[in-house]
Amino acid sequence: MRAILALGLIGTAGNAVAQEANPPGQDAAIVVQGQRDRPSNWRQAETDHVVVISDGSEKELTRIAHNLERLHFLLSVLLNRVDRPDNTRKLRITLVGNGAEFDAMDLANLRYSPGPYARVFPEPAYYDPREDGAVFAASRFDQKAVLEPGQSLANILPDLVRATTPAADPAAGASGENPGTAAALAAGQAGSIARFGREDPLALSVNELAVPISAEGRIYAGYARHFLVTYFPHAYPRWYVDGFGELFATMAAEGDAKIEYGRAPDGLRKVLDRYARTPIADVLTGRYLSDRKAAERWTPLHAWALTHMLFFSNTRRDQLHAYLASIAAGESMARAAAAFGDLGKLQAELAAYDNGKLPFEQMSYPADRAGEPIVRRLTEGEAAFVKGRLELGSRVERPPASTDPKLDKARRDAIAHRDDWLRSLRRDAARYPANLDAQLLLAEAECRSGNGTECATAAGKALAIAPGNGDALAWRGVAQTRIALAAPAADRQAMLKSARVTIARANRADSENPLPLLAYYRSFADAGEAVPDVAIEGLMKAADTVPAAPAPRLLLGEALAARGSTVAARGALLPVANGPYGSPEALPARALLATLK
Repeated sequence: MRAILALGLIGTAGNAVAQEANPPGQDAAIVVQGQRDRPSNWRQAETDHVVVISDGSEKELTRIAHNLERLHFLLSVLLNRVDRPDNTRKLRITLVGNGAEFDAMDLANLRYSPGPYARVFPEPAYYDPREDGAVFAASRFDQKAVLEPGQSLANILPDLVRATTPAADPAAGASGENPGTAAALAAGQAGSIARFGREDPLALSVNELAVPISAEGRIYAGYARHFLVTYFPHAYPRWYVDGFGELFATMAAEGDAKIEYGRAPDGLRKVLDRYARTPIADVLTGRYLSDRKAAERWTPLHAWALTHMLFFSNTRRDQLHAYLASIAAGESMARAAAAFGDLGKLQAELAAYDNGKLPFEQMSYPADRAGEPIVRRLTEGEAAFVKGRLELGSRVERPPASTDPKLDKARRDAIAHRDDWLRSLRRDAARYPANLDAQLLLAEAECRSGNGTECATAAGKALAIAPGNGDALAWRGVAQTRIALAAPAADRQAMLKSARVTIARANRADSENPLPLLAYYRSFADAGEAVPDVAIEGLMKAADTVPAAPAPRLLLGEALAARGSTVAARGALLPVANGPYGSPEALPARALLATLK
């Protein structure tokens, strides 16, 4: 199933390049409506395994991208993947201003739901393992978790100013020296501090009990989770994937020769003392996921402590492996937990674990194993659609049809919200008619919204800008397929054949791109036709290219089940049906699994 197969029927594969990035945009010389597309304040840093986009400083961006490549090498060493073949798509990471700016995008996490954590630990991140490559987004500003609120200086400062300022001279006017003016100024400054960010992350206060939440730590934790579900795509318990990410959140690099991981996060003792621990039996069996009280006593630091102990314990590590293997094979979490033996004893070990000096590890490595990123500045046209590409996943997804009035209303509201967003995207794309990113984003949004004709038009504009572009050809082929399926029966076969010719051109343009492989398979499946072997092979390669994406795995499970390959179908479906975070594809995957014997 993980074999790399060329689509001989679709076209001759081009030169394979490991880790294909999404197609680059045009360079800074793009002409937009008669004017040059000027450089923006957004930059992109690309390494062998990630593409990171940020509107922060180049120095910060370079450091983060370089550290992510170091983290990839560290994880490869720890999980025995060094120098193994890698044809997966690069993770695209977008770092967005402060928390308020991040929230304004209203990104709905459909395939990522960590925790549940105590409310003071928000997860300011978005992750979507899409079928053309996973995307991740987070704020690039540090936050803090306020365990016990103090008194804000925004409220104290005006009183302090008035108490320490000499009485005003009655003859004085309303000048800059006037105490009243000074007090108003001080209060305004304090207020501006208090309003900064999502939950005033940097607001100053006294008698406050808080722990820092490092922005870079969130990014490293997110990449570690992505690495796990990409290179080892199995069914996992949620607490483990959460904790695995936290284990590497404190990753630090010393020069170009050393990396360390596993160091305790700041505030660990404060958090564990503050919150009652969720019973370990509830965590390992998954009962905590449906326990409302768990949301008030389970935190990312608890997930770190449990995972850290099991990772670093010589006696518990093998038990952890047995537990995870049972779940990966389809066993329930409750039965798998038997691998740990007496859970009461394990609870006592965890309670005592953080009382002493906790271990961490440091690794030396050759500097050339984690190369410096290539950094370029995005044009204004490219930058205009950075957030739109993130928003796409949340906007075009919609709940399935339902006879339940509430669910039906939710679906109608989602469609209305999508249509509003799509109209706005059309206007923005019209402002940049010569921008490839704009037209590709619009083509994808139209196709995934079911608008075949509009998708074909946008794909045509993209091809006018970049003839032969693989993504543009793929979306044109998808659009042609949609139009063909809606055509009269007499015309359908000829139109489907034409669509497959376009898809074949997309495959020849970029043989590692999963979009044409998925489009080719769907051109048969959606038409209710017998799916040829080469389309199944292409589907297998697509699932191999984006292993964390549930949609290709669900399609593959359905195709294999239809052919009677029950064992292979179960292998494809289990990570979707029993994945750590759930997804819209999980329910149909579970339903199909239930029919396989």
